[in-house]
Amino acid sequence: MKSTVAASGWSRRFKQQPRLWTLTCAFAVAAVILTVWSVVKAVFHTEGPYAWYAFVGGTGGFIATALGAAVALALREISAKVQDVMLGFAGGMMLAASTFSLILPGLEAARTHTDSAPLAATVVIAGLALGVALMLALDNLVPHEHETIGRQGPTSERIHRVWLFVLAITLHNLPEGMAIGVSLSNGDLGVGIPLTSAILLQDIPEGLAVAMSLRATGLSAGKAALVAMGSGLMEPLGAIIGLAASTGFAWSYPVSMGIAAGAMIFVVSHEVIPETHRNGHQTPATLGLMLGFAVMMFMDTALN
Repeated sequence: MKSTVAASGWSRRFKQQPRLWTLTCAFAVAAVILTVWSVVKAVFHTEGPYAWYAFVGGTGGFIATALGAAVALALREISAKVQDVMLGFAGGMMLAASTFSLILPGLEAARTHTDSAPLAATVVIAGLALGVALMLALDNLVPHEHETIGRQGPTSERIHRVWLFVLAITLHNLPEGMAIGVSLSNGDLGVGIPLTSAILLQDIPEGLAVAMSLRATGLSAGKAALVAMGSGLMEPLGAIIGLAASTGFAWSYPVSMGIAAGAMIFVVSHEVIPETHRNGHQTPATLGLMLGFAVMMFMDTALN
């Protein structure tokens, strides 16, 4: 009975906001099409080994997240300051990966199609805008919770705070998986390996920080670790979606590079930085971010 009332309430809300209803349907249809398309392409090997690369890279992201979450089982607690530094480090790596492993290769790829630097920049900027639009849509349509501004999304008041936090983490992991899939989609391992390695590296402290944060909400150590591990499953799915989105037509690769970069930059600005600053640890968190940026920049140079 309660579930029926909740469903009818959600339905009324959508009917009262036709734009929200239309956007929800459009996004759901697009997500299903992209996923099915990518799986079919992988099954029939239309991308050669690239589909396998993307799947392995995304699975690596899940394993790295799970490893970090498993470490939380052996720790009784981590200070908020250390958690903020770890998240800052992860955010710095995401920013550097967006710049050096997504935007710059995207510009180079776009220029090969246009022979025009301004037009190439316009193509990648269009991708950035689409990435931001994707995350804005998810931010408004998926119920979740921000530590700084509280509950967000439809029916969020009816969902337990722990699960809202889990959904927020899931939104965070999607663009990381997409970035892995896009970077490996054309077989340029000089781009894909540094970015994938960086995301896997930052997933370890991120998984640990997420598990410890879940424990702070009241979950037991075991349940917090399992939930944090489960959140990493979005990375293989994101990698498959990123692969599909970047291989449809000639312009899809540079545009998809922009989409993945825009989504990651959005997450860093909208989620990671506010989270690391809310406890008054701005300076340590910023130093962690700068260290993460430097590590990713070095990896991109050394592994390229």
